[in-house]
Amino acid sequence: MMIVVLGLILSVLLGLLILIPRDRKSGLSKKVESNASNKKASKIYSKAEVSLHNKKTDCWIIIKDKVFDVTSYVEEHPGGDAILAHAGDDSTEGFYGPQHATRVFDMIEDFYIGDLEA
Repeated sequence: MMIVVLGLILSVLLGLLILIPRDRKSGLSKKVESNASNKKASKIYSKAEVSLHNKKTDCWIIIKDKVFDVTSYVEEHPGGDAILAHAGDDSTEGFYGPQHATRVFDMIEDFYIGDLEA
């Protein structure tokens, strides 16, 4: 009797694994497409314009000549106010420091708003 119950439970779990969609790439591809469209229609910002966004409540940073509005992330930043050290300025060196896990390289694209004027 115990074997029948265990078999039934395993069957239900296996059925759930098959029926529940595990592939979330459809949502990811929409995000990638939206990022791609953002890049196509990206705005060009001057260094002077970026420098005006240098507070906790209005924080833009530059990483490799790309401009990111990280205002919504400042409170969540695991390094606390360290993100504000280069607010309104070039944060490339700090961004690529050893303290960041590789996932930040994917996360930062969500905050991309344009390119730095050459």
